[in-house]
This record gives sequence, structure tokens and C-alpha cells, in this order.
Amino acid sequence: MSDIQHLDPKPLWENFYKLTQIPRPSKKEGEVVEFVEKFGKDLGLETIKDEVGNVIIKKPATKGYENKKTIVMQGHLDMVPQSDSDFDFENQPIEAYVDGEWVKANGTTLGADNGMGVAAALTVLQSDDLEHGPIEALFTVDEETGMTGASALKPGLLDAEILINMDSEDEGELYIGCAGGLETVGRFHYKKENLPADSTAYLLEVKGLQGGHSGLDINLQRGNANKILNRILWYGSENLDIRIGSIDGGSLRNAIPRSAKAVVVVPNSQTGEFRNYANEIAESVKNELSEVDPNVTVELNETDKPGDVIDVKTQENLIRALYGCPHGVMRMSDAMEGLVETSTNLAVVKSDGQQVFVQTLQRSSVDSSKDDLGNMIRSVFELGGAEVVHEGGYPGWKPNPDSPILKTMKEVYNKNFGKVPEIKAIHAGLETGIISQNYPHLDMISFGPTISYPHSPSEMVNIETVRKFWTFLVETLKEIPEK
Repeated sequence: MSDIQHLDPKPLWENFYKLTQIPRPSKKEGEVVEFVEKFGKDLGLETIKDEVGNVIIKKPATKGYENKKTIVMQGHLDMVPQSDSDFDFENQPIEAYVDGEWVKANGTTLGADNGMGVAAALTVLQSDDLEHGPIEALFTVDEETGMTGASALKPGLLDAEILINMDSEDEGELYIGCAGGLETVGRFHYKKENLPADSTAYLLEVKGLQGGHSGLDINLQRGNANKILNRILWYGSENLDIRIGSIDGGSLRNAIPRSAKAVVVVPNSQTGEFRNYANEIAESVKNELSEVDPNVTVELNETDKPGDVIDVKTQENLIRALYGCPHGVMRMSDAMEGLVETSTNLAVVKSDGQQVFVQTLQRSSVDSSKDDLGNMIRSVFELGGAEVVHEGGYPGWKPNPDSPILKTMKEVYNKNFGKVPEIKAIHAGLETGIISQNYPHLDMISFGPTISYPHSPSEMVNIETVRKFWTFLVETLKEIPEK
């Protein structure tokens, strides 16, 4: 494996490497918060850590740039923990390596989302040869599992007039809007029942899917392991007498589920039919997803019998609710070609001995559509007898095509790279919309290097676009307008 620390620009890659060595899954950012806070203090810069762990580091302007408007460089410290193995994201460092034109990780998410933006901000802070006006670097926590860091950011901590978010994932594009989000969570409470006599227990597993970011990749029509698993359970419940002992699918609200499994108990007289149908579904799904998820597999293997099973009524309600729950793109934008306007992700289905927890995430650039979709899913779950709540809602970021920082950055990009960048909105949650609630005066924009397959073990960042991303940032800092 190659050493990423020697890539160009070297200072940025060195800081990114340091981040890969610090465990930082969402809600477990204590070590990286301490690292960033120390980083600022060691530079002799004003450093603030707020009550939830967000860190703000302020750097004065270089000589001759004192009259420039103050900008915020913003990124989040946490990363999505996804792995193909039993990787301990709370204790093990990420193993990053160079593979041709890309930097990848060994069997895990890389953390370029948003480690690359954080590394860029750290590099600006430590530099002594860049030209820039007053800078505030804002490092937020817990972006990936609810944006609670941005939501808790209090008014009065930032003095800036411009915010540059560095959490976008396509070089050559400037983002001026994003989708809002809403979680709809159902809890199917159940009673434990004894196992039926003369039965065999099986572990039913759906594996091999690519998964991905539930916003950026939702339009790729990849398979959802929870939906595939439920197709088999539905047949077994409707046509046979299977019983569910436990179910476990997906792991994060903002990741398309790559795997799902259930322990099912089947009457001995029906095991052959159940095996045959599981094989039929495996072939059907492989055919349906041959272009987007060719490695999907369905496995059925005998296992130890569980101590009990979910009661029949709850099992039926759960399976029907999961079948009726939508997943995927619901509407494309009429205002911006190619932009997903509204979508939903059937993200997590987990039993714990008392209830089955079902977590979904709706996204939309139209808040009323997001809420309507959440209510649709709520209705499906409530018809199945579930207790349902809406959680973790956050607003979208309305595009401003007349943004002054947009005009500046378009000109800077054209000057340095000979073309005008594409102007887009993103079907994912950025912290810009939340931050603007307490800082409505901020002129905001988002950009970044090219990161493919975020929120999955296939995540990788393109090396050449990191160089361009850095050049673009440095040149933009020089051209920030005066007050």
C-alpha cells in the first residue's frame, strides 16, 4: 500500500492522514475534537469549543488583507462507519492507500467525507505563506447522524459574512442549495411466543449490495437489502407458516442498506418449499439488479433455534408495513434538471427482543414534500400498529443564484481552470441550512473534491481533484471582496 502523506499538496495530505489515524465515527468524536482544539491552540490562534464539541478557530488576516470580509471555512469532524468486516471504528485507524488515480481505504469507508474539507481548513490555519482576509474555521460534530452539532451552534460565536462549506463531492461544481431531511421511525412492539414444534431454524441473509449515500446515490437505483429480505419473508408469511425469531438490516439512516438478515423458523414439512422460494428470489433479484448490484446474494443456512419468536399478528403487520413502505426516488426537480427533489430510504430494521425498530430518512428540497412523504410512511406504519415518531428534522438550503460569493468563485474558477464551474443543488443534507437559522446573514456556498461511493466501503477520493480543490480554495481566499 502506498503512503498518502507524500501526495501533492503535501501539507493537506499530511493533515488528512492524521485524521485517518484518529477514530471518529459519529457521536464518538471526542478524540478528534481534542486533536483539532489542540491544533488551534498550538498555533497560538483563538480557539473555542462549545458545549456540544464544535470547535471554532479564528485566524487574523495576512498583511494587506485586513479589510476583506471575514469568511468561515466549515466542515464536519465525524465520518460514516461502514465496513466489509468486523472493523472497530472506535479504536482502529483507517488504512488509506493509493490505487492509481484514487485514494481508497482497506475494506472500510475512507472518511474523505468530510475529512478532506477538514484537512483543507487545518492546512490554511497552519500556513504562513497564504494570502487571505480574516478566517474562522468551524468544525462541527455529529453531522452524519442528525446534524446535531450544527443545530446546537449558538448565535454570536461567528463574526463572518461568508460561509464556505467544503462538504460537496464533485470537483468543478459549486453548490448553492441542498435538501432538507426528516426521520420517520416506527416501533413495532411484540410479544414473545414459543417456537412451533417440528421446525427448523434458518439464517436468511441478503449480502453483496453496494449500498451508498442515501442522498447522493439514491438515483442509482441500487438494491435495498431490507426490501429484498422482506420479499422472502412476505412469501413465507403469506404462503407458509414461517416465524421470525429476529431481524437485523441496515445500520445508518443515511446509508442505503447493503446487508440484512433474519432468523426464521420453518415447519419441517415446508422447509423444501421455503428453500426453493429463497433460491427463486435470489435469481430474480440478481437479474433485476444485474446492472447496478451484480454481486447481490441470498443465502439460507440452518442455524441454532432462537429462544422464542415474534407473535404472529405483529409479524404479519411488520412484513406488510415494510412491503408498503416506499424506498427510492419519489420525484425529480422541475426547477433543476437531473436533481432528485424528493426521496426516502428504508434504512434500518432491527429487533431487540421487545420491539422491531424501523428507521427511514426522507429528503427533499421542498419542505412540504418532505413532510408529506414522512406522513405517508407514518400512515403505513400506523396501519401496521406501530408507534411512530418524526425525528431529526432539518431544513433545506434555498438556492440564491445572485449570491456574491457565487459570482466571485465562478470568476476564480474560470481564471484558474479555463471554464465556468457547474452550479448545482445537492440531494443531500448540508449543514448550511441549519447554520443559516442562527446566522441568516451569511452568504453561503459549498464545494469539494470528487469523492465516489461515500458512506460505503467503496468510498474513494480522486487525487487530481484534491489538487484542484486546494488551488481553488487558496485562490478564492485571495479574491474575497472587501467589506
